[in-house]
Amino acid sequence: MELPFHSAFTFNGLQYETKEELHAFAENLQREGDEYEMHIGDFIQAWLDESDTLTVKTSGSTGTPKKIKLPKQAMVNSAKATAAYFKLAAGTSALLCLPANYIAGKMMLVRAMVMGWDLHVVAPEKDALTQYDNDYDFVAMVPYQVHHSLPDLNKVKKLIIGGGPVSKELEEQLQLVSTEAFGTYGMTETITHIAVRRINGPARSEAFSALPNVKFSQDERDCLVISAPDISEEKVITNDVVALQSPTSFIWLGRYDNVINSGGVKIFPEKVEEQLSEKITEPFIIASEKNTELGERVVLVVETTSETIPDYTKTFQILSKYERPKKIITLSKFPYTETGKIKRGGVLKLLRKYKK
Repeated sequence: MELPFHSAFTFNGLQYETKEELHAFAENLQREGDEYEMHIGDFIQAWLDESDTLTVKTSGSTGTPKKIKLPKQAMVNSAKATAAYFKLAAGTSALLCLPANYIAGKMMLVRAMVMGWDLHVVAPEKDALTQYDNDYDFVAMVPYQVHHSLPDLNKVKKLIIGGGPVSKELEEQLQLVSTEAFGTYGMTETITHIAVRRINGPARSEAFSALPNVKFSQDERDCLVISAPDISEEKVITNDVVALQSPTSFIWLGRYDNVINSGGVKIFPEKVEEQLSEKITEPFIIASEKNTELGERVVLVVETTSETIPDYTKTFQILSKYERPKKIITLSKFPYTETGKIKRGGVLKLLRKYKK
């Protein structure tokens, strides 16, 4: 298929006016580049081939990693929607500091090629932003990178954060920077974000707002249903429980499959974790165990090799009485995805194994 390609596109200062030039460049990256550059070369070659679809893999944070096929035209539509929402025209200076073997990194390349951006590409390290003096109109990062880039965020006009929840602590730190920071909602199946929320400044909001031509509804579980005809022919039914504000906005509450029913009260582990993230420095999750009286009771699972369990009594006071963990369990090592996210299902599997 013939994909749009903007002649103003530049990669680390070098302009590629034709697809033939870009092909040759990608081949060179595959041959001689570092590992992250080889992934970029692989993607560009796949993007420019004759196929109408592109095979990508999911991160595996909410289930088993899998490969799915995405229409290239839908990826172009997604790129244009992001550019329209954030008002990013040709010549936009952008930074790619995410790995190109996952959808978020791939889409930064697509946006740059389709919209004609000036793309600066660096290794996907935690402090990628701090290593160079460049200023950028648009950058995408994961929370871990943002945390390590706070002193240098003044280089960035607009920042989108995805790949994991933004902790309360990080959200408060972002109030002190001039950068327009946005949290994103999306998944590989929706070709990265289809909704964003402003994290800092006067427009700060808990609610996610839809990108152009995206509409929201709920199913009988109160889970989000996404209608995005430019991205997917079929509606995307999620396992994310939301409070729907309008057909174009929602507040995310948590995953349906993680909800804890304790004494008839629904508790969303992700919301409890968000509150505790400022106070607990070790990796942790909120889980549950069966209880005769309550049905399920809340437990805190902490990754630590220490034999001494910290006293979190005061920390738990910030939670409602239903949300407070009734027990603390420690594991020496959590399972993680390739992108560094805790595999909640993997942790729960370990807990079940140790109880036997």
